Amino acid sequence: MTTAPGDARQNASHVYRAMRDFVQSMDDTLPGKFEVTKEGIVHDMVASVKQHELTVLRLRKRLEKVMPEEIVAHTGGPDVEGEPEGIMRRPDVMVIAAEGDMEGDGTFDPRTLVAAVEIVSRSNPDNDWVGKTRDYPLLGVPVYAVFDPRAGTGAVFTDIHPTPDGPRYATRKDFVYGEDVTIGEWTIPTDGLPRYRDEESGRASAASG
Repeated sequence: MTTAPGDARQNASHVYRAMRDFVQSMDDTLPGKFEVTKEGIVHDMVASVKQHELTVLRLRKRLEKVMPEEIVAHTGGPDVEGEPEGIMRRPDVMVIAAEGDMEGDGTFDPRTLVAAVEIVSRSNPDNDWVGKTRDYPLLGVPVYAVFDPRAGTGAVFTDIHPTPDGPRYATRKDFVYGEDVTIGEWTIPTDGLPRYRDEESGRASAASG
């Protein structure tokens, strides 16, 4: 039997909605963050890592200091959803064009985002460095900034352009902690951002003591 393109799209939509319903049912039930990607459900165990949450807090505060009052640096829910693309993500920091875009029910429209900011998870770094560099341009998010507390480095991705695999970011600007970084139209310092503790070094020190 041959499946028509319309049937394939309908089946894909059913699968996406089933994954979305599961993810939303997991909110406040299990630790960490569940998201729906082009490759299925991703679970990041980020809730218990203080360095991750402190980085989120400091970046939000620094962005708020330099952005106009009408621009929102938001942390937390709800998710950013592109149902036609089969993607539902929750950035660590969402730079939203206007406070009014947060009104109403349901998920955020990705078209209201000026930028998405992610702090790399120790448990699943490829989710931030690989999966989200693929998914955010598909959603049309114009700027994606990654901060990696493992190495004290990061990158800002911009300039969405078409490719044979779909929309992708054309420009990547790397930085190291301590340098100023520009996200959209706003430049913030990166000094004082926490690093993940080296667990191996910690275990070695404990064993020698």
